[in-house]
Amino acid sequence: MATNETQPLEEQLSPPPKATYWRNWIRAGSLDSHTSPQNRAQPWYLVIWLTGVDYFSTLGYQPGIALLAAGVLSPIATAVLVLVTLACAVPIYAQVAGRSYVGQGSIAMLENLLPGWGGRVLVLVLLGFAATDFVITMTLSAADAATHAAENPYLHPFLGDARMGVTLILLALLAGVFLKGFKDAIHLATAVCIPYLLLNLVVLGRVILAIFQHPLVIPHWRETLLAQTDWSHVILAAAFVFPELALGLSGFETGVSVMPLIQGTDEDARQSRPVGRIRNTRKLLVTAALIMSVMLLLSSFAATLLIPKAAYVPGGPANGRAIAYLAHLYLGNVFGSIYDISTILILWFAGASAMAGLLHLVPRYLPRVGLAPQWVAYPRPLVFVLFGFDVLITLIFNANVDAQGGAYATGVLVLMSSAALAAAISLWKERSWLLSLYCWIVVVVFFYTTATNIVERTDGIVIAACFILFILLLSGMSRYSRAKELRVEGHRFRSPESEKIWESMVGRKVNLIPISSLNPKLRAAKARKIRRFYKIDGPLAFVSVSLLDNRSEFLSPIELEVKQDGDQYTVQASQAVAVANGIAYLSELLHPISIFLGLTRQNMMRQSLRFFLMGEGEIGLMVYTILLHFWEKTRIDEDRPYIFLMSD
Repeated sequence: MATNETQPLEEQLSPPPKATYWRNWIRAGSLDSHTSPQNRAQPWYLVIWLTGVDYFSTLGYQPGIALLAAGVLSPIATAVLVLVTLACAVPIYAQVAGRSYVGQGSIAMLENLLPGWGGRVLVLVLLGFAATDFVITMTLSAADAATHAAENPYLHPFLGDARMGVTLILLALLAGVFLKGFKDAIHLATAVCIPYLLLNLVVLGRVILAIFQHPLVIPHWRETLLAQTDWSHVILAAAFVFPELALGLSGFETGVSVMPLIQGTDEDARQSRPVGRIRNTRKLLVTAALIMSVMLLLSSFAATLLIPKAAYVPGGPANGRAIAYLAHLYLGNVFGSIYDISTILILWFAGASAMAGLLHLVPRYLPRVGLAPQWVAYPRPLVFVLFGFDVLITLIFNANVDAQGGAYATGVLVLMSSAALAAAISLWKERSWLLSLYCWIVVVVFFYTTATNIVERTDGIVIAACFILFILLLSGMSRYSRAKELRVEGHRFRSPESEKIWESMVGRKVNLIPISSLNPKLRAAKARKIRRFYKIDGPLAFVSVSLLDNRSEFLSPIELEVKQDGDQYTVQASQAVAVANGIAYLSELLHPISIFLGLTRQNMMRQSLRFFLMGEGEIGLMVYTILLHFWEKTRIDEDRPYIFLMSD
């Protein structure tokens, strides 16, 4: 028989916090895009639009950025991007979907594959790059939406060049929506994505017709392209330019994160691995990649042939809005304005998707492992923090779309590299040698692309480094400040006999003696020493705590084996994350008459470091400190045990 504490002991015994309007408002905030009933178990062809607001929205700026980066090479470089998408990104994320079907993504895979502090540090670093990806998604999308608004002929007389102001207003509206509560994401995404894609098809159909009506534009482009070289050099040059277009790969991590919303089959509920949901997720990924690939190729080809260089350079009317420029040019300002509105909506919604991603990603990792304060688990405080970062990034880049492209690509590429690495390691451990080898090749491709992008455009790594430093500092301070918590998630007994003996000990009936080992000789020596120097009543209960192999965990349930040996009791507690915290937890459960804590007299700085990193160190003083902290927090004034500090 096992007993489990379903709620941490601190929360069970702490007095409820004083109810105030602001406290209730902060705690009431929730993010419903992944949890509300109306967003549960939808067909994959509906959930695809939730992925699409991030993925498809890049059509708003990708063709313009490709033109600026590659010029006449843009269609060839875009073809390389499409090849990498279909041959690298899709297979990799198909593997991730098969192993992370609860929506945790590649970061969670690496956390499980690389346990311990090494894995924890890697997760923190990847969270820094993920924050870069998602925050730049919000700021770049808002900046591009502001560009579409400012360049619209009907709005330009009112807005002028106020891109910065419009960007900040859009970001503030985004934060406001999440503070109020974000609901029914799938249907909203569908209503935004489908009209946007249909409008793009109309524009691209019209400009392709214009190309056929002016057949000389294609030979002219080819002559310009091959004026001083041949096709082999052109393809090689496009491969070198491709990293600057890599932001067109965004959206795959979102495609995996929405897996819990994808409807599977009836058999999934009866299987440990939801094969139906995994299969449908892979359909979603392939379909989204094919749609985007066709759109990117057509838009890049049309923009390169029909937009003059003077229009797409910085400050030009097509800069950051190539397809919108063509829509106004070939279909008139009325249709072009409808296209602008649709583009602004999907770009704004892409920011909402990124905000939702971070609001799920950060609480999933940091508070659980003690690397963030508890308030991080609530969406509303996080929204304020993220909005502050959005404003700061927007001011740094002056709301410039082109300037943020490198930082965005860096975040996207690092996440894709982590996904490729996770897939390669998983397949290697599963002895799927050929698939693993293919994934390792993809790892090399993404690592090369990432390194090239970082070397050419350092702003992405600088921003990511700032996020990583912020996360590491916050995590270190949080881990330090929370070190005095009990850090036990609950307990279970190894046998019914253990539980029965434990119940006979509870309630000021025994004297608790923490000890390094339950060896009979060690226990006898400790008992003689205590009875020699102290006058005590009641039997002795010796407690030994053994630790998890993975000491980087912040909370863990413990297993208890309790025995009676004559007039003594022994308690073996295993799978704890820290010795002192485990002893304090057991003391509060047991309510002993007294506790005898040993002091080692070793170097305190070294002992503190051992406690912080490994859960070991000067046990006696730490148990005393943890108990005092617990009593102050829970305001327990009765049944406190006598505490004796003894020199070992």
